[in-house]
Amino acid sequence: MGAAALVVSAMPAQAFAAPAAGDPADVIPGKGTSTPSLVDGIREGVKATGSAADAARGHLADKKSRYRIADPARDLKAVQSVATGSNETVRLQQKHKGVDVLGGQYVVRMEKKDGKRVVTGTSGKYFTGLTTGITPEVGEELAVRRAVGATLAQVGGKKLTAKPKAAASLKGTARGLVVLPKGAGVLTQHVTVRGTDPATGQPVLHEVYVDAKSGYPVLQYSGIKTFGAPKAATTGEAKAGGGEGEGAGGPAKHPGVAGSGVKYDGTTVELGLFFDTARGEYVMNDHSRMWDTSKNVISTWDARGKDVSEVSGRWPDGVKEFGSKSPQFGKDATEAGAVDAHWAAGKVYDYYKKVHGRDSLDGRGMAINSLVGVTNFGMPYVNAFWDGTKMVYGGGDEEFKTLSADLDVVGHEMTHGVVENSANLVYAGQSGALNEAIADYFGNAIAVDAAGMSMDDPDAGLLGGNLCRTKTPRQCAFRDLNDGATTSKNFLGVSFATDNGGVHLNSTIFSGALWDIREDLGRTLADKIAYKALTEYMTPLDGFTEGRDAVIAAAKALKVSTKDLNVVKRSFNAHGIVPNWEQAMGVDSDLLLGKLNVAATKVGAGGGWWATSKSNDDGTEAFSVWAGRTDGKGEPKLISPNDGRFHVNPATDGKTVAWAAYSAAGMEVLSRPLAGGPIRKLYSTSDSIQDVRVEGGVVAFEKMDAFGARHVGFMRTGDKEATWADGGKADTGSAFPSLAGGRLAYAKAYADGADYRMGVEVLDLKSGERKLMNQLGRPESIGETAINGKYVFWLADEVVDDGQVAVRRSNLDGTGTVDLSKEKGEGALFAQGLTASDEALTVTASLPDPKYHNETMSKLWQFGGANGTDRARVSCNRGEQLSAAAAGGKQVVWIDGTTGYTDLVTRTRPAGNCG
Repeated sequence: MGAAALVVSAMPAQAFAAPAAGDPADVIPGKGTSTPSLVDGIREGVKATGSAADAARGHLADKKSRYRIADPARDLKAVQSVATGSNETVRLQQKHKGVDVLGGQYVVRMEKKDGKRVVTGTSGKYFTGLTTGITPEVGEELAVRRAVGATLAQVGGKKLTAKPKAAASLKGTARGLVVLPKGAGVLTQHVTVRGTDPATGQPVLHEVYVDAKSGYPVLQYSGIKTFGAPKAATTGEAKAGGGEGEGAGGPAKHPGVAGSGVKYDGTTVELGLFFDTARGEYVMNDHSRMWDTSKNVISTWDARGKDVSEVSGRWPDGVKEFGSKSPQFGKDATEAGAVDAHWAAGKVYDYYKKVHGRDSLDGRGMAINSLVGVTNFGMPYVNAFWDGTKMVYGGGDEEFKTLSADLDVVGHEMTHGVVENSANLVYAGQSGALNEAIADYFGNAIAVDAAGMSMDDPDAGLLGGNLCRTKTPRQCAFRDLNDGATTSKNFLGVSFATDNGGVHLNSTIFSGALWDIREDLGRTLADKIAYKALTEYMTPLDGFTEGRDAVIAAAKALKVSTKDLNVVKRSFNAHGIVPNWEQAMGVDSDLLLGKLNVAATKVGAGGGWWATSKSNDDGTEAFSVWAGRTDGKGEPKLISPNDGRFHVNPATDGKTVAWAAYSAAGMEVLSRPLAGGPIRKLYSTSDSIQDVRVEGGVVAFEKMDAFGARHVGFMRTGDKEATWADGGKADTGSAFPSLAGGRLAYAKAYADGADYRMGVEVLDLKSGERKLMNQLGRPESIGETAINGKYVFWLADEVVDDGQVAVRRSNLDGTGTVDLSKEKGEGALFAQGLTASDEALTVTASLPDPKYHNETMSKLWQFGGANGTDRARVSCNRGEQLSAAAAGGKQVVWIDGTTGYTDLVTRTRPAGNCG
């Protein structure tokens, strides 16, 4: 969870290099590399002849003392060369022993006049410290299985649904070897997982990087770029055609016609159309804009009745362009959002062509396709996204119009296409927030200009303000680029499982600075600076600091005045984007173990001890299990071996530590006494182990297979085989074990005649008696359980809503069931986990709020009072709070993301309301 970038979060000091003596260039050192992050202020001739890429590599070779790139011809592959007038921009992909390096991209900028080239600057990331081998121990087939399992666990693993073997409908595609640039490098198998979330029906497109030695998924994030934070060419049918081309009589006129339609706001606008003789209709195919270049078209497709899962990353069957018997489209096209989408796509194309000389999203006249009106399981889908090939817009609901009804949304989504075809900022962490910030900036700029709105209008910075049917723009807006408050002090450290590492949560820190620049310098100059920074300076893993450097360098290249350059710098300063800004994060918790550098692993606590997984400082080592005292005294001790396996999800009762070990051969459940002694192998499987719990010689765990079937097992001291709490039957499922007082609690899905029911069951491990807890309604799914000496607690989901769940409690005999926090009504929680001591229940949850901010992330809430329903925040830390473990009394330990790293922290009592 590095704050500075996606992968490079902490690097050894010796990796930094100063420019060579006598070097006249302005050089900004790189992070974790000897190659500069940015070189500016040069005009150096190039000896190499041939292509622009050859010249770029030749320059890097000639200046080896500056760039420290041993063999540019071997280790840098040209991925893009763009010429604009006399300027040339070459993007080069780093290879390590022939394998792509994630985010390893270096840019060389040149001027070409009279056949001669001059290099004017360079920027990007080339990682000089990579030494890892490139022979994988994990093949593609195993990597795909592990990637699909990891994705299933992330998107569907937080709830047990009523069908324990529901098809996950997730498929993985191997993409080949990739080196992650952490320390000496981590060799991984890259897998793309596509499909549908079995719990929500939302589309899934995950990029997963599986360690090529152990098979552990070391990095995972979503590739779907949405307008709001989410709770390849198309088929031949989508590639609308080209017409007659040029003949002897000169260029043929495009076959399109002009029509019209009425937008949601009641304005009649002109639409580019085409008369389809086969259909006998005018259809939303705009031939006019790209007829003189690629002859591709701008098309708007009727996707009403299509589920969002059918359209993400693929072309759905049976869709057609919106059509009308008359060139004047009627009410149906208006209400579907088609008129707005088609008109807006043309406006965005025009902006990039007229202002920046860019022909379509890829700069080479690619076809532009918009799918309008998709639903989610037949229910409203209030979002929009770019999936790498097209725009997709939900059909809206009673409160929201379709998201195509606001030009800034369309501009935002299409700008994702521009970003993808230029800097290609990785859509996770800070680089993802930078991606979102640029999409927001240009989407807003296009809409503000089209509306003739002044930049000092109070509503000029709003995004999505025109989407609501009844609310004012300010009440409706998803974000405000002119909120006057968002700075790096508001940065929210989160895991990649939450908003892809904060891509929406943190975007306005950077977009706010760009917006301020536009307000002060004027739209023309500010837009040119931002566009030049994106297309000529930024590279895939840039964070906020590199983004600032890119914008300042672009402003210099445009020869702005000293006064205007100071405006640019002041805007970033005002938003807290200054060197080393990440080091200023404050916390109210006590640090137990810092910089864990781990992902997707849990924490355990009990008997005055904690247990957690940890990597080394640069995150290159496989995870090991460490344990220490919850009072912070003494030194932590290494419990697991450091043997290349990933040791994850540890639990402890103060006497024993138990955990799961991930290797290419499979998963094992291991245990070891805290006092020392040999490690015991309790259980092994080719499936994944989700949770581990330990108490008094009993180790419990959850197993999930590749199809989503889940079973809770347990082993007593001396057992050679696991006992399955649910019998291990195919028509039964169980998950989320918890142990206390010799009892095992777990969520259970079981057959009830021809139907399935959900419940929570408690097994007395001594007597073997099982008891189902009473429910207040009929849950569709059950979340985590917790148990103490008096109660059983669990998360229950009974209502189709936005994801809120009830926090439910029952006596150990199943009576007295009550909701401590109801699923419906004010204050209902988006709860993901819970943990209990005899004195307190702590719930990991976020509050419902469409405007993403600090409380929208996972926080810890502790329940108390006479009836147990009073709640207070455990900590007011700004970052994400995950994997809470009750440590006795009111003390909780958890993994905290406030500092931009994953730290193990604790508090012994709640902090209050954090007002």
